[in-house]
Amino acid sequence: MVSVLEPITHPVSLSAHGAPAIARDSFGRAMTYLRISLTDRCNFRCLYCMPAIGMKFQPRAELLTDEELLRVVRLCGEIGFNKLRLTGGEPTIRPNVVELVRAMKTFPGIEELSMTTNALLFGRLAEPLKAAGLDRVNISIDTLDPDRFKLMTRGGRLDLVWEGIEAAERVGLTPIKLNSVVVRDQNDHEVGEMAALTIERPWQVRFLEIMPLEGVGEVHDASLVTSGETLARLEGQFGPLEPVRADAADPARLWRIPGAAGTIGFISPVSVPFCAACNRVRLTADGKLRLCLLRNDEVDLRDMMRQGAGDDALRAQLRAGVWRKPWGHLLADGVRDTVRGMSQIGG
Repeated sequence: MVSVLEPITHPVSLSAHGAPAIARDSFGRAMTYLRISLTDRCNFRCLYCMPAIGMKFQPRAELLTDEELLRVVRLCGEIGFNKLRLTGGEPTIRPNVVELVRAMKTFPGIEELSMTTNALLFGRLAEPLKAAGLDRVNISIDTLDPDRFKLMTRGGRLDLVWEGIEAAERVGLTPIKLNSVVVRDQNDHEVGEMAALTIERPWQVRFLEIMPLEGVGEVHDASLVTSGETLARLEGQFGPLEPVRADAADPARLWRIPGAAGTIGFISPVSVPFCAACNRVRLTADGKLRLCLLRNDEVDLRDMMRQGAGDDALRAQLRAGVWRKPWGHLLADGVRDTVRGMSQIGG
């Protein structure tokens, strides 16, 4: 058995039976989960994601074309990735998003295809996305107060997002997971109201720690609320929460309000990193394989494709990139190795 504490000495490309093996990093972690940024653009400007001014988006010619994107996804399926998540920016503003979902779901090896969205457009997209093969959604929603929602998103409409949530549930894009980034002096006093959504609904409300990414580092420094603080606030309101067993690879640690239909998750990349069980890499909208959310090491796939690389070369590059995936981020050591913002990376 490969230890997750010590790197092994060489990549393996074939299983014992000669079949293509799952891509692993040098610590033996199997990479089976690919998060795909469809675009670096968004129809919100959330204060913990983008700076108020000065946000620069990449020229469209630098982003992967549909054909390039689908080629990378197909090859990832061939080396063991079985779970895809479409992100952004905001993935629903990518042209041809329904057709991209339909194509991705046909690739051998792809077992689950999900999306993280702000749901602003989901009232009209939920049904065609479900028909195309989308399995479920995570929806970003940080407050249930319409005025505060508009403030935190710099212009978003809560009523349309709520319509999107209801549409997702209606067509069966379940289980519904709601992501709430907790920001001090913005929405931290509302976590009880968010958590209460799980009492009668079989939803998972997940509270995320803000991360110090490019453009919002000062927001992180002034506004980080740890998961421990949020848990204490919720237990002060609802009493002791009940722990719920979760998959080790799931970054959310799960709890339940006694008797509730749904669950509460805490995602704690700053205070309680979950790097040991990491099974994911990210594909940026401009075609880089990003090996860790908070580290800048990336593998350029776009330029390889545009220079005529064949599938064998691309598969080898994917495996080599996965192999050098770092053990984890270095926030505890005071290192902030980030030159991209969240919307550029894909969350």
